[in-house]
Amino acid sequence: MRKIEHIGIAVKDIEASNLLFEKLFGAPAYKQEEVVSEGVKTSFFRNGPNKIELLEATNPESSIAKFIEKKGEGIHHIAFDVQDIVLEIERLKKEGFIVLNEIPKRGADNKLVAFLHPKSTNGVLIELCQEII
Repeated sequence: MRKIEHIGIAVKDIEASNLLFEKLFGAPAYKQEEVVSEGVKTSFFRNGPNKIELLEATNPESSIAKFIEKKGEGIHHIAFDVQDIVLEIERLKKEGFIVLNEIPKRGADNKLVAFLHPKSTNGVLIELCQEII
């Protein structure tokens, strides 16, 4: 893992949250997109080298909708940038981590993504991200 890629925050209303984070950072989201396969709308903000991803459910069965129903709005995951996601998945499986999707899938912000189960990471959902070239 090379660095923290972003912190994901689950929100009920992405437009209201966009306004809040625009005020907080003094700049609008640099990217907004929908990831239909995951049932979410996303907005990305930069603050120096750091990124925040806001996630709003577009499907009541999505993981974000279930997260908000169970825990409310808040930090959903921490994402780490990796050079080779397939090798990193294999390495982490050998280390005993539970990988939720062993085959990386297309995520937001031009990334391949895979997730580690919070049961194996002290209760924190971890996302692995690799830039799609």
